[in-house]
Amino acid sequence: MPDTSPLYVASDVHGHYDALVAALRERGLVDEESRWTGGDARLWILGDLFDRGEEGVAVVRLLRALAGPAAAEGGLVDTLIGNHEVLVLGSRRFGDVAFTDVDGQDRQFLHWWVLNGGFEDELGDLTEDEVSWLESRRAVHVEGRSLLVHADTESYLGYGRTEESVNAAIRAIMSSDEPEEWWQLFRELTRRHEFMGAEGPARVRSMLRSFGGEEIVHGHSTIPDTTELTPGEVTEARRYCEGLALNVDGGVYQGGKCLVIRID
Repeated sequence: MPDTSPLYVASDVHGHYDALVAALRERGLVDEESRWTGGDARLWILGDLFDRGEEGVAVVRLLRALAGPAAAEGGLVDTLIGNHEVLVLGSRRFGDVAFTDVDGQDRQFLHWWVLNGGFEDELGDLTEDEVSWLESRRAVHVEGRSLLVHADTESYLGYGRTEESVNAAIRAIMSSDEPEEWWQLFRELTRRHEFMGAEGPARVRSMLRSFGGEEIVHGHSTIPDTTELTPGEVTEARRYCEGLALNVDGGVYQGGKCLVIRID
């Protein structure tokens, strides 16, 4: 599909299905029946479909239902892996099995997932096909001039120095039965705020040199948590880090908007 087609990005839906649908409808990407009306537009969700809201599985099913009709019109609908995908899928795979992390701490995926806002019903609601689909999503992707990632961290560089190598490394972890490796991936994708402050621009430029693109677009750290704005005051994405980074997480689980941002 051409890079000239409209590009929309959202992130951190966190099980807030109605908020996502309303935002997509406002952008003209779906109709009143939640059917694709975006033509050849490209829509990327930057991870964290689950937890803190109860309809993460419904969000997965919506995105998969939209992907086929979008592709038929030359468009695209897809999602990246976020730290909450690692947590929910790890909980489904390992449950309450105890293991020790690299720091010697005892861990259980299911325990930490519930602490992070997980709803146990969703583990049983996910089908094997949906699990396989989620485990095969990318963690890093360059779309046009934008490097799309979930988290505002340079930890992706620890898995490779190209888009393909990072995605292959993370898919290998998510196809393994090693809870320690899954847990370390969860920890790395939970790092945040690394593009803020004096070192931020150098870190972003290092990511762009490795993966491509002219800007980083991310979610993970909500705009209210990184500014003096309240959730109700956030109406648009936040550009920062000398203009190199764009945060699209409006903090829907905090009472903010689900932002669907058009990137030109």
